[in-house]
Amino acid sequence: MLDNLKRLAERLSLPKIEMPESVRRMTSAIEPRLRQLRRTIDPAWASASAWYEKREQREKFLLQILGGILAIVLVYSLVYSPIVAISGDLSDRVATRRQDLIDVRAMMRNYDRLRASLIASEKRTVPGKNFSLFSALEQSLTNSVGREKIGSISPADHPVPGGFTQYTVDVKLTSISLAQIVDTLYAIQSLSVPITVSNLQIHEHELNARSYDVDLSCIALGRNG
Repeated sequence: MLDNLKRLAERLSLPKIEMPESVRRMTSAIEPRLRQLRRTIDPAWASASAWYEKREQREKFLLQILGGILAIVLVYSLVYSPIVAISGDLSDRVATRRQDLIDVRAMMRNYDRLRASLIASEKRTVPGKNFSLFSALEQSLTNSVGREKIGSISPADHPVPGGFTQYTVDVKLTSISLAQIVDTLYAIQSLSVPITVSNLQIHEHELNARSYDVDLSCIALGRNG
């Protein structure tokens, strides 16, 4: 059977294809080695063919099955498996690049959010280094409740990251009415500079149940320089 296949392959007439000069030179260079390889293989091929022809029909059938299995194994090992490995590697790379893109987009959104927050914070900053939250609050409270109602007013300034200074003032007001509390908060919010009331505690006055003691903290953010 092997001899028949070999003779059939030799009789097949292949169409003539015009090869480039570089291919012809390469073919001429390797042709001697191909002939030497064929002289080496032919005896083994003939011996294998003779051995195969001496086998019984059942043995030939089993050998054909074995040859088919070996062919499948070779195709799987040399063709299919490398292609699958390359495909899997490409899939992993695509997944990695996709995740990198998602991470970059997330970082860009985070950057835009922080930038917008910074711009908003800068718009809410008070004027330069000559600003005094203490003076602004003292004047506002004097106008709203009177200087005699201001129990204490204590400033505390400290730098914060980003080139800013946080101005803080703790205020204690004594024996004021609910209407005065409302006027005080409205006056603070109506100042020309952005001031935030960060803490507010209201207690009944010890001697007058209709008046109240108020503890409040005000903060403002200013850019250094």
